[in-house]
Amino acid sequence: QVQVVESGGGSVQSGGSLRLSCVVSGYTSSRYCMAWFRQGPGKEREGVARISSAGTSAYVDSVKGRFTVSQDNAKNTLYLQMNSLKPEDTAAYYCAIGPPKSYGCTFFDGIYKDWGQGTQVTVSS
Repeated sequence: QVQVVESGGGSVQSGGSLRLSCVVSGYTSSRYCMAWFRQGPGKEREGVARISSAGTSAYVDSVKGRFTVSQDNAKNTLYLQMNSLKPEDTAAYYCAIGPPKSYGCTFFDGIYKDWGQGTQVTVSS
């Protein structure tokens, strides 16, 4: 059984920062694609950031330069450092586990089979 648990969400003012954590149990997450998705009010779910291997990461254009994804393999944890937050970042953020990294990693949400319950991020003006 795989368990994915996000934490670190909250309510902040525009320009503030938050650090999200995703702890995975049940298998070795470092072997698999891991990504952060989000879904804002009235919006479609979108990929935000992912890390596929050491030195390899990708971001949606709207968060480049503000968000940083990282992984602590020893703790089986994925992080998302979010700086300079904007009201447009308001969303439920989800951590997801995909296929083995050797298969390739993308933001296509159909390849991600294990999801956390989400953590809410609210950014006010």
